[in-house]
Amino acid sequence: MSGADSTPSTSSTPEVPRIDTSKPHPARMYDWMLGGKDNYPVDEELARYMLTLEPNLPLMAKMNRGFMHRSTRWLAQQGIRQYLDIGTGIPTEPNLHQIAQEAAPEARVVYCDNDPIVLAHAEALLRGTPEGAVEFLHADAREIDVVLEKAAKVLDFGRPVAVSLIALLHFVSDEDGAGRLIERVKEELTPGSYLVLSHFTTDFYSEADVRQATATASARGYNASPRSREQFERFFDGLELVEPGVVLAEQWRPELGEPVPGQGDSTSSAYAAIGRKV
Repeated sequence: MSGADSTPSTSSTPEVPRIDTSKPHPARMYDWMLGGKDNYPVDEELARYMLTLEPNLPLMAKMNRGFMHRSTRWLAQQGIRQYLDIGTGIPTEPNLHQIAQEAAPEARVVYCDNDPIVLAHAEALLRGTPEGAVEFLHADAREIDVVLEKAAKVLDFGRPVAVSLIALLHFVSDEDGAGRLIERVKEELTPGSYLVLSHFTTDFYSEADVRQATATASARGYNASPRSREQFERFFDGLELVEPGVVLAEQWRPELGEPVPGQGDSTSSAYAAIGRKV
């Protein structure tokens, strides 16, 4: 996409795929928890059930979103002008490109998601600056080679890029290639690039609650792979962790943003960190 026209292009997807409303989708459940309206009864049903196990889920979703805002501000301060956001979800303001381009209008941002409803909103909502670029790819993160190939049409991977997977990897199991996905991203990054991750954990829940939630979600076609702190840290092998290292999402450089209303002493139950390739 040229800098002269920063309206998102969907040329790589000539036909909008059918929206599957037979089973819940993470992007739509996340939208419901954030108070959005781009979701379906199947998404709301499972989300409401999850609320019976963890009433703070909507607040946790907002706290995770706050990490995205703060991490993007920090990356912009480091001079990063290229961003690949994998698993972006349904657009909400401010989105990553708005934060990045507020700091640097020439910033180039590529969003990627596999839910057609996100694609349907991309052209209307993901508008950037004339100097920069905003692109949306309809692709599955598990097909990471396809994602990187398409993103390379907008981003120059020979220069530093920040690749973020915010609240995504806990939907990609080890069997589905979560480890390979991250290793492939790290291979593609040039020195000076960053990997940004947040990830739900069950470290703070009982085994019984975890089994119950996992079984219910799986029965509805919604599979999750929460990981421990140790498992999360392994994604950063070979990278230099940025201070403060692996912390809960709300603890990552809180001075770069405002606390989520009602946050108090609540926890996001999500680990977050940024790693730098040296």
